[in-house]
Amino acid sequence: MANPPRGFMRNHLILIIEDNDKNLKLARDVLRFEGYQTIEAKNGEDGVHLASLRKPDLVLMDICLPGIDGIAAFKSLRADSKTASIPVIALTASAMPDDWQRVMEAGFNGYLSKPISVKGFLVQVRSVLEKHSIP
Repeated sequence: MANPPRGFMRNHLILIIEDNDKNLKLARDVLRFEGYQTIEAKNGEDGVHLASLRKPDLVLMDICLPGIDGIAAFKSLRADSKTASIPVIALTASAMPDDWQRVMEAGFNGYLSKPISVKGFLVQVRSVLEKHSIP
């Protein structure tokens, strides 16, 4: 198991909103191996509801979801005072420059393209948690 940055606690709760079982399993397994706790939703509506109930430290949001898409779900999180400050990283198979720009203009805290690079994935998760003062 890789060591976290000095003074960094990994016992954070991370909500993964992903409809693809393989992508969900990979993200969950990598995060749990590193000591993070995870909860999961397979669509935007359930993800928004779960975020409101559990108030995770971070949300990993697929953009192409059944029902409301990831951008609409993200906007719902930002519109609710209970979830507005939770950092959200977009996960998407769309890696074109226009996609990155659209996601970042929406206000996401980070962007990861799929398939994920395990090392880059963990670096992004740690970076966003650290930036949002979640020790």
